Amino acid sequence: MTSLTTGNGPRLLKDTGLDAERVPFDKLPVIDLAAIFTEDEDAKRELALALRRACSEIGFFYVKNHGVPQAVIDGAFATARRYFALPDAEKMKIHVAKSRNNRGYAALLEENTDPTARGDLHESWDMALEVPATDPDVLAGKVLYGPNQWPADDAAFRADVGAYYDEMLRLSHALLHAFALSLELEEAHFDALVEKPLATLRLLHYPPQEGEVDERQIGIGAHSDYECFTILAQDDPRIRALQVLNSEGDWISAPPLPGHFVVNIGDQMARWTNDLFASTVHRAINRSGVERYSIPFFFGPSYDSVIQPLDSCVDDAHPAKYEPITSGAYINGRFAETLAHYDPSKELAD
Repeated sequence: MTSLTTGNGPRLLKDTGLDAERVPFDKLPVIDLAAIFTEDEDAKRELALALRRACSEIGFFYVKNHGVPQAVIDGAFATARRYFALPDAEKMKIHVAKSRNNRGYAALLEENTDPTARGDLHESWDMALEVPATDPDVLAGKVLYGPNQWPADDAAFRADVGAYYDEMLRLSHALLHAFALSLELEEAHFDALVEKPLATLRLLHYPPQEGEVDERQIGIGAHSDYECFTILAQDDPRIRALQVLNSEGDWISAPPLPGHFVVNIGDQMARWTNDLFASTVHRAINRSGVERYSIPFFFGPSYDSVIQPLDSCVDDAHPAKYEPITSGAYINGRFAETLAHYDPSKELAD
């Protein structure tokens, strides 16, 4: 295990402190992840410092040298394009209303991430950890666990998207190790809390918005993400849709960079770090004139893992801001606020 502390000795991240200084950024930083896949302690320390800066100042950054094969990324995007081109009636066969755990297809305007807006102009397909209906957690009513809904008679879809999901899980565990080091914790500190993660992959399709745009109805409204962090793949470097809100209230473009993912902090990590790390508001508006596809992967702790401020992020000057809450309770509450179809207690659609 790696730690950036030295027992009772000095903090190796000294001078970083617990004060979160948000900066009026005009572009996102790029962080090289190569070190986390090595045993080079000095390189890991530099990575931890860069990550801590990006998370406390902005909450958004690009990552490179992440280890995900480009062929796997390309396969997932090709599958997304093929799926969303299907007739609506075909996609509706696996609508999320037929799932208790938010798995499957949702049409335009069925999500409203900004409660002051009029619905999001995207369609989606969601999957998460494949958990059989006979699993004890499913039988116990932990509704965010369960089986996925896959398109019928399409083995290639499941193979391509499943391969991407597996790569995202691998990368997420590596990122979580880097986050632990940036918080002066043992590298494996979070491992026991993510043994059965609430990790959701979304395929998203945004039709172009042309003419005058109503800010209350855009691709996805202004919001912060709910989980620990999000890994976003964007497909076409010509499409500049993602926008991030900086500390001065300006929307900053975060265009696709070939070979890079965008990573952002979510609400659960902000709660864990007592708001040292920023869960930053962002939105997407597709005014490119062409279809936009993106694939976000939302990584959070296991259902029963407790989210509360870490000891390393609390002191007399920075008292704990949040009461403990389980990961499952937090995500369920946020889904109920933003997803029109989400009500695990209701009868499933035929």
